[in-house]
Amino acid sequence: MRMAKSNAVLGVAAGCAATLVLAACGSGTTSGGGGGGGGGATGGSDGGSGKTIKIGTLHPLTGTFAGDGAQLENGVKLGIKAVNDAGGIKSLGGAKLALDPGDTKGTPETGQSEAQRLVQDGAVALVGTYQSAVAQNIAAVAERNKTPFLMDVASDNEILQHGYKYSFRVQPKASLFAEQAAKYLQTLNASASPKITKIAYLHESSNFGTGNYKIFKQAVERAGVSVSPEIGYDAASVSDLTTQVTQIKASGAQAVAVSGYYNDGVLAAKAIAAVQPKLQAVLGVADGAFDQAQFVADVGSRAENYFDVNYALGKSAEATKLATDYRSTYGAAMRTEAAIAYDAVKVIAAGLEGAKSTDRTKLRDAIAASKVTPVVSGSTISFDAAGENTGALPVLEQVQKGKVVTVLPAKDATAEPIFPAVPGK
Repeated sequence: MRMAKSNAVLGVAAGCAATLVLAACGSGTTSGGGGGGGGGATGGSDGGSGKTIKIGTLHPLTGTFAGDGAQLENGVKLGIKAVNDAGGIKSLGGAKLALDPGDTKGTPETGQSEAQRLVQDGAVALVGTYQSAVAQNIAAVAERNKTPFLMDVASDNEILQHGYKYSFRVQPKASLFAEQAAKYLQTLNASASPKITKIAYLHESSNFGTGNYKIFKQAVERAGVSVSPEIGYDAASVSDLTTQVTQIKASGAQAVAVSGYYNDGVLAAKAIAAVQPKLQAVLGVADGAFDQAQFVADVGSRAENYFDVNYALGKSAEATKLATDYRSTYGAAMRTEAAIAYDAVKVIAAGLEGAKSTDRTKLRDAIAASKVTPVVSGSTISFDAAGENTGALPVLEQVQKGKVVTVLPAKDATAEPIFPAVPGK
């Protein structure tokens, strides 16, 4: 849910990065077609087993959300490189992973057709998609073709409410983001004076934003906080949010919750700074901007005190190395979405090791039983019967003195929360 600025980064994601991938630019001859549990190992030269194993990616590499797609794609590439540098899939004789990229262009229809193409091209698993509406279509394709689908960024609860067996979500689901946001608000509100009793909700209007709003509203209203007004917008076309923020100012809301993507998050911050509603807090609910260092760089001091409930990069040596490698490879700061895409590759690699096979059904079963240590916040990645990651836990982050820090829960905190938190002060 993050938007990068660099065209150079986009070029890396959309093109064929030969240093990282072995089979990204050609269809080649593959085994495993459009259905069943066929494998996806391809003939080739990797200096070891003579095999490469294709992982198909489905991210928006062109269009409005191309910057976020680049971050996710780059996270997958670094995940593939880490596996290959460590010797490949050892239970398969050191077979190497290879990227087969698909460009969803940010639309469900294109995502669906690209998913089908990748399956037919021999991908043993799919990773994507950044947008829940796109993931919904791809999950159906994955199920029909019995191909594992690892969702890196796609939070809508409904995606995994169809009894699918081949789809797995690495990030937290929408209800978890929204419920944790309500809990964190209650924690902050407990010692506040005056307390927040009315909060506005500004969100992009797809399933992602609307779903978060509905769950958050139910949760906070149980705690005696009213949610009004609700204001939606089209993230793909919006160019200014001044009118919407003016409505919030007129409503008398003491805070605003925001669910959107990177570009519209920046627009919201600029509009809030211009209109200056009297707010005690701006709370992102899985927002794509407010927890990013790039957000601080783009809006400057106006970012100060912003909260976001999201996943964060962990504190492990592997997480630190990943962030360093990302910057050195792509010349830009890594956003957390890239780290969660990296984790998706780790899950697929663990599944391949456990399955000792590229058969997609065997791989699905091994992924369902896997336990993987993530580089993002939360505990061990493992999946329940619906395909939800039981170890996923969103944290509360805040911009303090120009840096994004974790403030809740206490066990993950690197700083104390500042609250009330007048935006930009």
